[in-house]
Amino acid sequence: MTRRDLDALLASREMVLVAGSGGVGKTTIAAAMGVAAVRRQTGNVLVLTVDPARRLANALGLEAVGNTPVRIPRNALERAGIDARGKLFIAMLDTKAGWDELIHRHAPDEQTRDAVLANPLYRNITSRFVRSHDYLAMEQLHDLHATGEYDLVIVDTPPSRNALTILDAPSRMAEFFGSRLLRWLTVPYRSRLFTVASKPFYKVADSVLGSRFLQDIADFFVLFQAMEEGFVRRAREVESLLTDPRTAFVIVSTLEAAPTHEARYLARALDERQMPLGAIVANRVLPSALASPAASAAAATLGTGTGAGDLTIAERVLTALRALDDASAEPSSDDVDVAEVDRILHRLAERFDDVAMVATREADRLAELAELSPLVVSVPWLSGDIHDLRGLGILADDLRNGSHGAESPR
Repeated sequence: MTRRDLDALLASREMVLVAGSGGVGKTTIAAAMGVAAVRRQTGNVLVLTVDPARRLANALGLEAVGNTPVRIPRNALERAGIDARGKLFIAMLDTKAGWDELIHRHAPDEQTRDAVLANPLYRNITSRFVRSHDYLAMEQLHDLHATGEYDLVIVDTPPSRNALTILDAPSRMAEFFGSRLLRWLTVPYRSRLFTVASKPFYKVADSVLGSRFLQDIADFFVLFQAMEEGFVRRAREVESLLTDPRTAFVIVSTLEAAPTHEARYLARALDERQMPLGAIVANRVLPSALASPAASAAAATLGTGTGAGDLTIAERVLTALRALDDASAEPSSDDVDVAEVDRILHRLAERFDDVAMVATREADRLAELAELSPLVVSVPWLSGDIHDLRGLGILADDLRNGSHGAESPR
């Protein structure tokens, strides 16, 4: 029997999709998983990210990177204290370039390709088209896997108000080509039944929306429909990839009520779609010890102000602070008196019950998530934002150390 952990998950998959609601730290977790993978594995590991924080993007060299993967230099990893056995590559989803690549790939001929790219509404429509970030991320996953250049591809899925949009993006693309909307937009320009009775509507619409507005839209979708076969075929291939046993989903969530609810919903949706859930990462978790009776008793003692021996707790804290002042260049605490320290300690003791209550709720929600996943990873609150490779290395350690998995057959 072997114990499931994050290292084993990353070593046993070719594709990992990091999903979850917005604002839970998916991008940073995905990058840290890439670092964790190259520490343990030889071979090529690629992280496809969406929108990292600016400082992290700069640290990863992403300020000038798009859909083409670039390697993080080994010496940069070494300077950050990361001993990498494998090679780490990073790419960042570029929606504009991604759509251009799709048009080049699926256009039946050069004339159709050039007409689509030259259409005045092309950029505006595709930037909003069926949540294009979701679909393009799936297309990129398919392409990167097909190259065979990477032993592991980790995809940071786009932020979304509904995490299911990433799962449904391929099917929505396929369904679009059979939709009433597309038929309504294109039938006047494909059918000889376009009668004089239809023309007044388009004239009124043009006078309200601008000259040739509807015709530009229709022209675009007539051209777009010519690429139906390629788009639908690829959409079905991507759907198949999402259910492949070589793929795993990792759900990232904080333990607040709304993100946890979204994580549970997504885990159940994956199960219904027979898409493999590999792990749930609970991010920014308070220490479980805060909910223990011993911690509560310590806080109560802190609030009484009673110390052991001749000194009160406040006096002992103040003495320790002044000892630290003597050993450092920090501003002196000579102006702080015992009464002020005592007030602060009492305030901390009074607020401890609130913190302990939050920790208890988090423990309950973590247990609920553990029932839905073969592996749960707890990542503690960090002292600041992660904005460099060294920080990603620390987070990678936390991901490894926070694994709580069940026993599985060898």
